[in-house]
Amino acid sequence: MIKYTLKCEARHRFEAWFPNSDAYPVQRDRGLISCPECGSITVEKALMTPGVVTNAAAPEAPAATPQVQETPPLPPPALPAVVEPSGMTTPDARMRVMAQRLRAMRAYVEATSDYVGGDFADEARRIHDGDADARSIYGEVTPDEAEALLEEGVPCAPIPWIEKHDDS
Repeated sequence: MIKYTLKCEARHRFEAWFPNSDAYPVQRDRGLISCPECGSITVEKALMTPGVVTNAAAPEAPAATPQVQETPPLPPPALPAVVEPSGMTTPDARMRVMAQRLRAMRAYVEATSDYVGGDFADEARRIHDGDADARSIYGEVTPDEAEALLEEGVPCAPIPWIEKHDDS
């Protein structure tokens, strides 16, 4: 993870976390980063001071002992940046950040899952029963269908879905 200080065209400064240094320009160009104060998607990196660790601060290496290491799990796909303005005190600022986080969640779901529309309940059951390839899916169900899935032990959860253009 890497944290950048960003500023918008109105000179509002805010911080955003990214999974790696390559994610910032991709997300900026796709309009996934917006100023939490004014909503502008015209943002750029602000001048920052890097955190540098010197050799004097480095801890001593432990004595070599044979160890068995497990293979670490693969990291999850990159999430869009979530920005947090300094001094986020007004309800409007909090609502803009909440809307931004919901848009980031929507972008993540759309990028990492298959859309199955109104067939969600049937496809979720097929995946759960092993009759379809295991994968992440999203779509629509009625509250009764969602309750039936949960009663059957099929994992699912409702997602608050915000329109891509909704700035509220």
